[in-house]
Order: sequence, then C-alpha cells, then structure tokens
Amino acid sequence: MIRLLIADDQALVRGALSALLGLEPDIEVVAEVGRGDEVVAAAQAAAADVALLDIEMPGMDGIAAAAALRAACPACRVLIVTTFGRPGYLARAMRSGASGFVVKDTPAAQLADAVRRVAQGLRVVDPALAADSLAQGASPLTERETDVLAAARTGGSIADIARMLHLSEGTVRNHLSSAIGKTEGRNRADAARIAEENGWL
Repeated sequence: MIRLLIADDQALVRGALSALLGLEPDIEVVAEVGRGDEVVAAAQAAAADVALLDIEMPGMDGIAAAAALRAACPACRVLIVTTFGRPGYLARAMRSGASGFVVKDTPAAQLADAVRRVAQGLRVVDPALAADSLAQGASPLTERETDVLAAARTGGSIADIARMLHLSEGTVRNHLSSAIGKTEGRNRADAARIAEENGWL
C-alpha cells in the first residue's frame, strides 16, 4: 500500500484528488494539507511514501516544500502536480529533488500510475512539458538575480529589497539591471512577470 500525502491550497482540488486516488486499491491517502509549510510535519507524522504537491501554495511553494521534504524525509518521494505547466518550473522542481512533474489535467488513471512509478523510485515527467523544457533551455538568470527579481515582485524600493536580501543598494541595482536585460523586460516589474511566466521564479 502506497501512503500518500496531498498538498494543495484549494480545498476542492485537494478533496477531489484525495477521493479519486483513494479509490485505487494500492493507494491510501494518509494526510492532506493546504499549505507548503505544513508538508514536512504532515509527511513525518503520517509516514508518507509519496507527497503530491501543488506549486502555488501559501507559507512555502511546492518546489521549496519538495526540497525541505527531501532533506527531512529522504524516503518520501515527491510528485509535483500543477496547473502551471511552465518549463522553468520543471527544471526547478527536479533540482529540488522531485521525482515527478505532471499537470492537473492529467487523467486520473495516469495520475495514479505516476504515483505508483514515483513510489517505485522512477521519474515521471509530462512528455509535452519535457519537450518544451528542452526547447527552452535553462533559466538565464543567476541565483542572485533570481532572488532579487523575486523580491522586486513585492513592489518595494531598491532600499527595501537591499534590506530584505542583506545586500547593498548598488548590488541590487546591478542584479536588477542584468535580470531586465536577460529577460528583455521593459522594467523590473515586466522582467519579474516574464521570469514568472517562464517558471524561473
């Protein structure tokens, strides 16, 4: 029996996934959470074998939750299931330690099969998304440029971003300028939007 944790901030989606996957004879849903920062504790308490994680969640996104879970519970495999089939998300999810990445419109039988394959230690990736990811290539942003651009989404000033990331204002300006150039955005807000749409943030 595969012990499954489901993490999704939308109660209706979480309930539907639980009901569908709970019908499988070899899958038991042992925990459900609505926040990314609840994943590790719930997985540990329920001794989950597989965690099905959404990307967009409060507290901590699914990619960060996957990394935290892999560090705290290496035996628990992670399958990302998301509405946002962005190639950049796929690369980030795999780097975080996820074993699989599928989109939410995957048929129930295929999703159950993905859970089984991930539980067996195999990798499962949506084929169309894998092709898009290969075509697009890796994010052009450095880790620090990504951090600065992510912080810029809050709309704070250069000084606010500098304080938040413990950097000098000049360093923040340099990273923002570089990120704007690499994304070909008109300004930092546009650069952040482009990076988010590509799954780089």
